[in-house]
Amino acid sequence: MLLHFDDEQPLAEALAAALDWPSMLVQRHAFPDGETRLRLPAKLPPDVILLRGLQQPNAKLTELWLAAAGARELGARRLTLVSPYLAYMRQDMAFTPGEVVSQRHVGALLAQAFDRVVTVDPHLHRVPTLDAVLPGRRGTALTAAPLLGRWIAQQVPGALLLGPDEEAGQWVRAAAEAAGLDHAVCLKQRHGDHDVAVSLPAAPVAGRAVVLLDDVASTGRTLVGAARGALAAGAASVDVAVTHALFVGDAEAQVRAAGVGRVWSTDCVPHASNAVSVVPLLAQALRH
Repeated sequence: MLLHFDDEQPLAEALAAALDWPSMLVQRHAFPDGETRLRLPAKLPPDVILLRGLQQPNAKLTELWLAAAGARELGARRLTLVSPYLAYMRQDMAFTPGEVVSQRHVGALLAQAFDRVVTVDPHLHRVPTLDAVLPGRRGTALTAAPLLGRWIAQQVPGALLLGPDEEAGQWVRAAAEAAGLDHAVCLKQRHGDHDVAVSLPAAPVAGRAVVLLDDVASTGRTLVGAARGALAAGAASVDVAVTHALFVGDAEAQVRAAGVGRVWSTDCVPHASNAVSVVPLLAQALRH
């Protein structure tokens, strides 16, 4: 059975149909003091998948922990979390004394609740695999980069894929290889959450149709810097493709104001820019 929350109904229905599994809603009631009451099906089969993306994660983590504990009580023996966007992965070490390493502790919490975690393009830096984040459990980290690469090749034949920073290099390479496109990566210096400097690579940009590709768009400042740099260097056009379209606040408006034309994303995070579905990718992983 596939369990899901009401705000992810379209993705849940598509995934359940691809798997030929029944899907059921996790019902929620919010009390005036902010607590939540959950209601699951009265009896669950041994194999249960819980679909929950963790964008805007803080309240969702409490609900997720309660839903997992309840599912165990109601019959689930093998419990899989499908979290298309997995939060708290970027903080993988303490950069100053006293900092809490959120990746380690959120990973331990998920490992206590679930037998397996499946996600798409987690933002891992110094950790080699998702298994390392989930002590004693199985982690499956999928990538949507080839899907985005093939989409871009259809929309912008001959495009130059440009990673807005070094961390995007792995996704840009995978997308370029899948679609037979040229690629390059910018250099980034971050001075704060909203203060980012981006330097273009040596690859020729003038006259090219450029598509910026990254795993996540949050504040959009890195994309803004890369777009402005590419256009200043003579790019014929600049579009954006991302796996996770968070676009906090006015981020998308800022990206478009920097000269970006089209914005495409996967349906990992519900957004108006969703153009590429990860349902086949998730279904294949879950079948195996």
